[in-house]
Amino acid sequence: MPAAPAAGAGAGTQVRTRRRAFLRVWVGFAALAYVCDQLTKLWVTGTMVEGQRTPVIPGILQWYYIRNSGAAFSIGEGFTWFFTLVMAAVAVFIIVLSRRIGSFWWALGLGLLLGGALGNLTDRLFREPSFGMGHVVDFISFPHFAIFNMADMAVVGGVITVCLLTLLGIPLSGRRARAAETAGTGPDADPAGEAGDSAND
Repeated sequence: MPAAPAAGAGAGTQVRTRRRAFLRVWVGFAALAYVCDQLTKLWVTGTMVEGQRTPVIPGILQWYYIRNSGAAFSIGEGFTWFFTLVMAAVAVFIIVLSRRIGSFWWALGLGLLLGGALGNLTDRLFREPSFGMGHVVDFISFPHFAIFNMADMAVVGGVITVCLLTLLGIPLSGRRARAAETAGTGPDADPAGEAGDSAND
């Protein structure tokens, strides 16, 4: 009988170890998205003047430095304070959710979302014209498309990942598959059922 508590303790330790690993993945992708966003914005503001266009792939891609008071992809200009609050709320919500991450792909998606949200939130808080009303630096431009930045790309990538995981029925905890795998191996498993399954195999 003492084996059952020992097995339970071992499983709990394993879950905590996995969760810490997923948290490191989450933090890593969030940091990667944030650092890439801020470094590219520093490069743009340090080497270009506002309104400057620099062709990268003629006819396809150019750097076009603008300052955006709206949301991602220059949407909703004129509501700067509202988007500042939204991004702050999104960042807090993701941080709260992070305690439940039990899947690499959820860690990836939420990490990209957090890094992108914090990247643009930093601009809102600390760039001109004032605290909380700052304009976001955008510079990636394709023909007939909105101008955006690395934070916008991270947010979109995170949203796509989260939507796919939701459509595939993969929970934030990542427990569905593991629960199915271990359902027949626990102390309450039905030996007759296991024997039947073996016979069917």
